[in-house]
Amino acid sequence: MPINDIIPLDALFGGDDFSKTKKKKKIDRIALSSPIMRIPRMDVLVARDLIDIGCKELYEMQGRSAESLFEEIQKIRPSTPSYRLAYIRMAIYFAENENADPKLLHPSLWEE
Repeated sequence: MPINDIIPLDALFGGDDFSKTKKKKKIDRIALSSPIMRIPRMDVLVARDLIDIGCKELYEMQGRSAESLFEEIQKIRPSTPSYRLAYIRMAIYFAENENADPKLLHPSLWEE
């Protein structure tokens, strides 16, 4: 049995066809490893938004308005989708409550 039947030679030697089909996803390692990601069901993109406006720790969101944080994010990125506001509200709830109710840690509950 020739090796070509088992593994395509392009895959072994980096042929053009193989490199075009396989793209690497960008991973935001800083956002993924941030304390914000300790919040159940938190979206990595929302964590990145919060980090970009200076909220790197959970305590930095305590006492803040979700709408004001969202406005700061929109100043940086005007095309920010409005669904992220629910995640910010959930993050503030989690930051302000030491024993957060697990039933309330779902973004769909924080939509208006």
